[in-house]
Amino acid sequence: MGPHPAVAAIRLAVRRTLAELAADLGDITPAARSPRGRPAALALSGAPAPEPAGSATTLIGNARRHPSGLPRTPAAPGSPLVLVAVSGGADSMALAIATAFEAPKLGLRVGAVTVDHGLQDGSGERARQVAGRLAELGLDPVEAVQVLVGRQGGPENAAREARYAALDEAAERFGAVAVLLGHTRDDQAETVLMGLARGSGARSLAGMPAQKGRYRRPLLELDRAATRQACKEQSIPVWDDPHNSDPAYTRARVRHEVLPVLEKHLGTGVVEALARTARLFRDDADALDQWAALAERDLRTAEGALDVTRLAELPSAVRRRLLRRAALRAGCPAGDLFARHLETVDLLVTGWRGQGPLHLPGGVEVTRTCGTLVFRRQGD
Repeated sequence: MGPHPAVAAIRLAVRRTLAELAADLGDITPAARSPRGRPAALALSGAPAPEPAGSATTLIGNARRHPSGLPRTPAAPGSPLVLVAVSGGADSMALAIATAFEAPKLGLRVGAVTVDHGLQDGSGERARQVAGRLAELGLDPVEAVQVLVGRQGGPENAAREARYAALDEAAERFGAVAVLLGHTRDDQAETVLMGLARGSGARSLAGMPAQKGRYRRPLLELDRAATRQACKEQSIPVWDDPHNSDPAYTRARVRHEVLPVLEKHLGTGVVEALARTARLFRDDADALDQWAALAERDLRTAEGALDVTRLAELPSAVRRRLLRRAALRAGCPAGDLFARHLETVDLLVTGWRGQGPLHLPGGVEVTRTCGTLVFRRQGD
């Protein structure tokens, strides 16, 4: 008898992502495994080592398996490492156990990082419990990392920035080839709605990419209910973060108030439709970004300025992308550069009346002079 459909769907999604990763890395020969399937020593902060094989495991061939079906035979030391970002919730736990099941078949090692944001009482102990649970499931290395969350950009943005900084640092330190994130189709729909509320452009409405740099999101085509069902079927305990239902947070309000109202009045399928919209916007945004990159190369002067006449000939969507690229290159922080800034810069091209320099976030100044736009950081 095969696995529950939710378990099978998640494993399939992870298998596809890992196969793409393996293709990017080149041919990976599945590594030799020890006859007893004993995991290597754990690099773990505050988590216990896995118990010796006993009555809780079953010998199948040369592999010891947990009752959940997880292989107890990891890839050999030195094989490429994939890290999973795990909060302890159903999404990330389902991702972690599916990755631990699939990755050894491709000769990939699997580890995990759980981040303690320090925003709740007992968060450190919960992070250690999550790390210990992952170690028992055979992931190696596993680490619980505590971060200091700042205040810039609001609590949600600050926590996200601190979390990604910790994941980046862990990936560099362990030499991981990829970091897997447990975002689902529901998360994608919420992201699109928040982008709509901000009046953002197509790139924001495109939601979260399935792959960006070292980060990959295998579960974007699956809903949150599937991850919870998968954990239930495999007897994997999960932790429900109270922040996910706290109306003080924008995403929580979208999840528990906005989306239910939309589904009540527009019918089921809203989440799937929003996620599909994100995919369509992403295709369009990728094409426009590519066009802007090629145009920038062609119209940049020898001095590094932008030719205004040729800028004006571009479609607005392409021109503003090009202007954004130039602003970021000059030193504008991406998170502080908004559509209203680019609209003002665009007026130097399409509605110039002799207006003086514009000042963008990050101390970047934009000036129109001698038929060109010059972006430079003040003081340079």
